[in-house]
Amino acid sequence: MAVEISFCVVNTELRELLLCCLDAIAREQAALGLETEVLVLDNASNDGSPSAARRHPATTEVIALQRRRGKGENDSVLLQRARGRLCLLLNEDSELLPGATERLRAALDGRPDCGAAGARLQRPDGRQQPSAWRFPTPLTALVGALFLHRRYTVQSRGKEIREVDWAQSAALLVRREAAEQVGWFDPDFFVYSDEVDFCKRLRDAGWRTLYVPQAVAIHHEQLSTGAVPERRIVELSRNRDLYMRKHHTGAAAWAVRLLTAFTYALRSIAALVLPGHDPRRYWRHVTATLRPAQGEGLREAASEHNRGRRL
Repeated sequence: MAVEISFCVVNTELRELLLCCLDAIAREQAALGLETEVLVLDNASNDGSPSAARRHPATTEVIALQRRRGKGENDSVLLQRARGRLCLLLNEDSELLPGATERLRAALDGRPDCGAAGARLQRPDGRQQPSAWRFPTPLTALVGALFLHRRYTVQSRGKEIREVDWAQSAALLVRREAAEQVGWFDPDFFVYSDEVDFCKRLRDAGWRTLYVPQAVAIHHEQLSTGAVPERRIVELSRNRDLYMRKHHTGAAAWAVRLLTAFTYALRSIAALVLPGHDPRRYWRHVTATLRPAQGEGLREAASEHNRGRRL
């Protein structure tokens, strides 16, 4: 029987959350009644994740990397290895709630012109996390500077399936045919903006992206540590700038830099008086946004990790 859905999970040093993710996949498999497979790509973890994934009954195959690589490249490896007509991309910190896979599949099958469908993400405390947006442009950056982004830029709203510009890859069902047509994910995006670029290239090739609020995944979002996650801020800024330079003019990229830095500067000032906010964190966004080529990001952290594994 042909594989209908490939569950594709990238894990980096989060063994317990990976097992939670696989438990949720197992529940989905039991309810689907379809031929599925589960591919886990472990990104050179040192916490026993590969062996734990191999022991899990849901897992079909584990790809254990010896050198840490970027999210875009890793998602491409999984999509190319997958046998399914549809591929559900998941972070290791994403936990599908019952029925999410079937609802994404039904939405995508109902729209043959759509190449991807994103789930509604919610935090562990039940609050919804924005998960679909308009493509970045100088106009969306201006909307952000006016603090109107929740109304005009965030598209993960409402209770009906809707077409959006791009959806977050923490739980993104992809039509494999469409991914192959656009050349998979761009490995130049190490982390962040990789799915933005992917959905933009889908759109340019004539495919559309859906937001499916009935499909829900808990996003544990175990991504930042410390008051100022320096390397994540640097990586976020450099990849946002890479996206702008790839799909827009140099002038447009500079406009987004200035408007985004202005927005973070205002937040930094407000954080001086607002409880629970760190002005240093916002200010680091300002400096990283204005100088995205400077500083060390997650790419450099991966290189350090790889050097350490060779010792």
